[in-house]
Amino acid sequence: MFDQINPLLEFMLAVSPQVSDLNFSVGRAPQVEISGELREVPIKGLKALTPYQTEQIALQLLRGDRHLIRKLLKQGSADLSHSIPGKTRFRVNIFSQRGTYSIVLRVIPNGVPTIEELGLPPQLNQVAEERNGIVLLTGPTGSGKSTTLAAIINRINMDKAYHIVTIEDPIEYLHRHRRATINQRELGADVPSFALALRAALRQAPKVILVGEMRDLETTEIALEAAETGHLVLSTLHTIDASKTVDRIIGIFPKNEEQQIRTRFSQTFKWIVSQRLVPKADGSRRLAVCEVLRTSERTRDYIQHGESEMEGKSLLDAMNDGALDGMQTFDHELERLWREGEVSLETAISFATNAPNLALKMSGIAAAGAETRHPVAAAPGAETPQKGPQAAKPAGGKPAGTPPLGPDLGVDIKDLME
Repeated sequence: MFDQINPLLEFMLAVSPQVSDLNFSVGRAPQVEISGELREVPIKGLKALTPYQTEQIALQLLRGDRHLIRKLLKQGSADLSHSIPGKTRFRVNIFSQRGTYSIVLRVIPNGVPTIEELGLPPQLNQVAEERNGIVLLTGPTGSGKSTTLAAIINRINMDKAYHIVTIEDPIEYLHRHRRATINQRELGADVPSFALALRAALRQAPKVILVGEMRDLETTEIALEAAETGHLVLSTLHTIDASKTVDRIIGIFPKNEEQQIRTRFSQTFKWIVSQRLVPKADGSRRLAVCEVLRTSERTRDYIQHGESEMEGKSLLDAMNDGALDGMQTFDHELERLWREGEVSLETAISFATNAPNLALKMSGIAAAGAETRHPVAAAPGAETPQKGPQAAKPAGGKPAGTPPLGPDLGVDIKDLME
């Protein structure tokens, strides 16, 4: 009975090759996300999902796993993975809202991508050469942090004969043993928490440890210890840029430990890569735009002493001046992409860290360019074409025969707890 969900998921994926998420919410038809926007998928019998229907979908995805059901009931949400054999995999989150259940499935591309395939800065390949320290991937939810980490692990796997331990919630990309030996542990199925798994990893002789997220003080403390004892630790944080990442790490610890943590973190961090997904000007897909902070004498000094004590200078200044070391800022990359016609002016400004400054700079560039190309003023009333992301159109036509959700399961989620 639990296999009936896969035809529905396949039907939704067929809307477009650019589908990144599937969304099931009460009161709406099933939806897919394409280039950052939700679009309804008309399906017979599912015009507006009922609480009963979303609960049945949740049940089919949970597959009777009592641990996940208990977590959903006690904590209000549960993370898991789901696969359509031979086709695709999903990272799934089921959560309660106003007494009903909603489900979001993130599409995990087949195979492990490379840094080049993702269009990431080529200097990220150098992370594979690090022997110890902390590497952090940061950004908002859905910005591709896990995918970028998978690409970095893939590079290490291809180049180094290391033991790699990953701790994930849930496991997304499945890594095969190449030169490296990779053991992947999943929260819930293999270990109860990041902190316990990370502490255990120190006794498992890994060279590289991937921690899905540094969520709390204990996990962050153990990660620092691991980096200080010769391990390369990779993890993620939900912060918007490099400066906020440093503040978040420092802020996790008690105030009376601030200077000690600043010193420890300044000596152990190797890279902080902040990522945002920005729609292309033609609306075809989204680009990964990265801010990159690397360890250097200057950046270590700024972190150790705090930007407020550095006479008005900041980590942003260090990144602007550190191009030769592979550092870059969001706003510089957005300006470059705009110059190359990859993103529109409006998009670049809306995603900028300092939107007023970037707008002023780009308007000056645009005005100078227009004056050079067209020294004579345009005729009154003439329209100026503007770039802007265009909504990708869903593929036309539906497969014959809309797949049913399956038989009435005749069971409530709470019944499985008995």
